[in-house]
Amino acid sequence: MSGEREPRTMAEKTAGHTDDGIGSGLCSAPEQSARTILSNEPGSFARGVLAHRHPALIQQVRNAFPYGPRQHEALDALLDANNNGVIEPLALSEPDHEQWSAWGREFFGRSWFDAPFLWAESYFYRRLLGATGYFGTGPWRGVDPFAPFKQAELRGTAVDEELRALDALAGVPADERATALLHASVRGNRADLGFRVTEGDVTEGDTAPGTAADDLVADDSPLLRHILPAGADATVAVVADNAGRELIPDLILIDHLLLHRHAERIVLHVKPHPYYVSDAMTADVVDCLRRLVEAPGEAGRIGSRLWDAMATGRLEVRAHPFFCAPLPYEEMPADLRAEFAAATVTILKGDLNYRRLVGDRTWHATTPFADRTAYFPGAVAALRTLKSDVVVGLEQKTLDALERSGAAWRTSGTHALIQVRG
Repeated sequence: MSGEREPRTMAEKTAGHTDDGIGSGLCSAPEQSARTILSNEPGSFARGVLAHRHPALIQQVRNAFPYGPRQHEALDALLDANNNGVIEPLALSEPDHEQWSAWGREFFGRSWFDAPFLWAESYFYRRLLGATGYFGTGPWRGVDPFAPFKQAELRGTAVDEELRALDALAGVPADERATALLHASVRGNRADLGFRVTEGDVTEGDTAPGTAADDLVADDSPLLRHILPAGADATVAVVADNAGRELIPDLILIDHLLLHRHAERIVLHVKPHPYYVSDAMTADVVDCLRRLVEAPGEAGRIGSRLWDAMATGRLEVRAHPFFCAPLPYEEMPADLRAEFAAATVTILKGDLNYRRLVGDRTWHATTPFADRTAYFPGAVAALRTLKSDVVVGLEQKTLDALERSGAAWRTSGTHALIQVRG
């Protein structure tokens, strides 16, 4: 109405905004402008990730493999650039040089801390893979630098205990079992390996073993059940987040949806290459299925059903390149948009998918979830444990109670949400 041109580039969108919020810089009223989150605010969660978590991760990756001098030198260079340098483009010889040059042309030459948080994180992981030789032509090509962390978690005793607990659920009525499995899928997001990289982060023992009702800051699970009634001829898209202890409950929930005919077909979307430490790829799906199949009791039966579902096409795994792009879902390509449009509902797991879904900005927490996802092609559900600043769709009374608690509820991993737009 004013006649002013809407900002079109990410740089334009991030420029010219002042801090409209209080304390953390988050918006203090729904109508105020929501700034793109950067990492240059002292004491912010985003700054902590770049300043502390990324250097710690470089050291962990360095120690996890017997890399040669070339990899060590490249990791040293990445560490120095992350801490002290500016963002530089990929080398011309890199296979995705042209794509990242287009994505990053606005940010090259800036400090990592002055680029949008979502973009800087994504590019850091791309550079980390490059430093280890993942995309190269040498012997380290295709070697997942995060595999040791994933395998250690997957083979841990905690997974044994969780799989044994399925035996007690086998005789529970289907509706109660569905609720328990849905909450387990949400709770599994707390097992994000990237969230436990540095000292002081929430660890396995810091969270309660269940998802109590007061842990959920929003719960639209009745709407999700309405969208997926038993006997529905539904196709469900599930966009995975983490491997290991999160992916296993996701797979168990998928089995329940197929077994009780809430869905006739499920497409599980994973990352095409390693990303954000623990993000799931096809190889991680296979590892989790094997872990289930080899388990005794109900877990083994679930694993066998899922294995058969893969063989018959009722469960399919896909790995679109967009899932490793530093872009919000509003910018998804046409082929992925068409796929989500054809699904009865798309279920997005985890914190990163949530940030990409609603936009990695300082939204006021009461901004309607439906408004922020109106662009999405079809019904969409978010299952997420809160581990970053972004959150929308809360009731004012819920927000007031959380703020009165004095806890770091947005980032501590102690709260979760189930949000649905039908």
